[in-house]
Amino acid sequence: MTLLKVDDLVVEHRTPGRPVVRAVAGASLSVAAGEVVGLVGESGCGKSTLARTVCGIGRPASGTVSFQGRPVTPLGLRRRDPSLTGIQMVFQDPYASLNPRRRVGDQIADGLRTAADTSTTPADLLDRVGLPREFATRYPHEFSGGQRQRIAIARALAARPSLLIGDEPISALDASAQAQVARLMRDLAVESGAGLLFISHDLSVVRLIADRIAVMYLGKIVETGRTDEVWADPRHPYTRALLGAIPAPDGAGVLPAELPGDVPDPASPPAGCRFHPRCPKVMDVCREREPEFGPVACWLHEPA
Repeated sequence: MTLLKVDDLVVEHRTPGRPVVRAVAGASLSVAAGEVVGLVGESGCGKSTLARTVCGIGRPASGTVSFQGRPVTPLGLRRRDPSLTGIQMVFQDPYASLNPRRRVGDQIADGLRTAADTSTTPADLLDRVGLPREFATRYPHEFSGGQRQRIAIARALAARPSLLIGDEPISALDASAQAQVARLMRDLAVESGAGLLFISHDLSVVRLIADRIAVMYLGKIVETGRTDEVWADPRHPYTRALLGAIPAPDGAGVLPAELPGDVPDPASPPAGCRFHPRCPKVMDVCREREPEFGPVACWLHEPA
């Protein structure tokens, strides 16, 4: 069953006196129940903007976002529709996502009340994420970054979500904690039957946990596919470049290939294919027309 469906989503940021920034420029993806989808790409590609819009924090300019067949409405001043509390997000910065003035057990209990769950305690959820039960009486400043992120995951799980979103949830953690937290999110989501949209620029971690990968570049999804297939045979030049930039611990001492140039300004994207100024296989058609077909949006793979 499809939990999340994003169809041709466009999200714009407007500032008086400045050009419109189209952070998401027509992206489409889906997440099924029990599935882990990794959304990857360089910083500035629009991954976090897409995630925030899926949660209702951002407002789309066009396109649709639906959760369990219902449209996701942007958050306002009124209480959110209870049917949308099934979407929960774990944010990038565990230091900012927890209230420093409240005990962590009280913050987890907020989610339990939302789900009307009287059989589970905050200590039970701390135990599920691998933390001692007595931590429920402590404050956020008493924990390390990895522990805080586990607490944030426990808080998100308290609402019994059908869809869990991790918005760069491991980027603020040290290397020893990154894989642990990523695997924890996958295991907890799969065990509960929820879907997981895991956003990261670290493809090596995404490879460990994702069933499918969606590659995003400058507001567009340029390639999607099963993780093992994309890893074995990346078809879009941008996907190849991302995989080629991953260091290989083979002892050869060879530096990974570096992707030339930077992500263009989304307020003034290139004409034609958005990747063509950095693409080693650029053709004339790439400079003139934007490829719209999928699962690989590249003129090298134009359908017959």
